[in-house]
Amino acid sequence: MLLSGQTEFIEKYEEVIGELQARGFTVATMDWRGQGGSDRLLPDRLKAHICDFTQYDDDLRSFMQQVVMPLGDARPIALAHSMGGHILLRALHENPALVSAAVLSAPMLRASTRGYPRWLARALTAIQNLTGRRNAWVLGMAGRDPVSMTFDAQLVTSDVARFERNRQLCADHPDLRLAGPTWGWLEAAYRTMAMMMAPGYAEAITTPILLIGAGKDRIVDTEAARTFTPRLPNGTYLELADAEHEILMERDDIRARFWAAFDGFARKIKGYPIP
Repeated sequence: MLLSGQTEFIEKYEEVIGELQARGFTVATMDWRGQGGSDRLLPDRLKAHICDFTQYDDDLRSFMQQVVMPLGDARPIALAHSMGGHILLRALHENPALVSAAVLSAPMLRASTRGYPRWLARALTAIQNLTGRRNAWVLGMAGRDPVSMTFDAQLVTSDVARFERNRQLCADHPDLRLAGPTWGWLEAAYRTMAMMMAPGYAEAITTPILLIGAGKDRIVDTEAARTFTPRLPNGTYLELADAEHEILMERDDIRARFWAAFDGFARKIKGYPIP
């Protein structure tokens, strides 16, 4: 079960899907509501928007029931990136047996404010929502159309070729693309991140989890991953010191280390195909 991050889409993961299939896995994936090929929640298709993360919970529940479970009796192993990892953790908090194990790539536990005080970013988000601007762009997001984004301006990978491949996918299929979140999305994200980092939350997730952090992450706070993982009863942490946020879209040498860790973890999961 492959769960992508915010602004992402199925087609971006063609390479990853092929790598999983080469390992003997059947892969099920989807586009979250409001992104990729799914319906948008606002007229401006470039805005990533949500009212509350319970809507994503509903997406995951429907996906499990309608797509994943009909594939067979075995519980799936999940590979989830960023926001996808966060939504999966919400589900595992309610039902740790939902999947047999999970690998999380740079999960969204706390947002990076890139030098600004966290309290200031949180207060500004609350004010924007209270003053009726929940559907407006977060500052700076209106100009981040992925089709016109340059490699030097992006924040997610050090791999020029994979960045250009994904940019070209957006150019060829413009309806798939998103530029960034609204204040409403960010407010919903802050609420759920605070809940997840609170005492007792991680401790209730007993699922075997390999959490892989990105040492050069500028999207989510890697320190949150370092402190969250030891609280998981069956959590293992690995940090790729030279990786930017999108580990699976990184350079070959970084991705090789990710897949080596994935394979070692998956070999311990009963019934899974990696020799």
